[in-house]
Amino acid sequence: MSLSNAVPLGQPEPINNGASPSTERKEQPISRLARIIAQASRFSGDAHGLDNGERAALARLDPDGELRPHQIAALSRALIYAELEPDTWKPETWQRWALIAHGMALAGHDASQSLGQQLSKANVSESRVTKLLTARGDAFRQLLPRLLRLIASKSIAPNWHELGGLILSQERDEEKAEDIRLKIAGRFFSAEANKPKH
Repeated sequence: MSLSNAVPLGQPEPINNGASPSTERKEQPISRLARIIAQASRFSGDAHGLDNGERAALARLDPDGELRPHQIAALSRALIYAELEPDTWKPETWQRWALIAHGMALAGHDASQSLGQQLSKANVSESRVTKLLTARGDAFRQLLPRLLRLIASKSIAPNWHELGGLILSQERDEEKAEDIRLKIAGRFFSAEANKPKH
């Protein structure tokens, strides 16, 4: 996923200044946010991690509901430490990133495999994957936390480059969202077909 997939609409993209990607490899916002949420803070005010209370606040927040002050504080801190600029965002953009941060706090992040492979490895049913990939709006936001709890219970962390890209693109850039959905589906069904038959 390119960096532009992770940058909210209306947010400027970083300038490359002509440096080759290999010499100036900047960590993507999704990766930074995942690292910050996963890493325990070493001291009060540590910009490289959140404390247990902040991670718990993110895990308990309801991205569709009203956020409590401690949840807003934890979410804001994580977003700012991830070098995002939430002070310029519309409420809808906050909601999308709240869902991403909530999901990361629930299930972690693993970019070593595709999301489709991870869903197959977690033995998520075909009907559940299909339901997730065909859901839009509120239905999608309600299904996602349940799915994340399910795969986390099997000690599998999702690939947030794909899932975060879907959350940020859905209902904004449907062409990009549909491309992500098709890749997830293709990799899921391919992994399912390659499973040993019992």
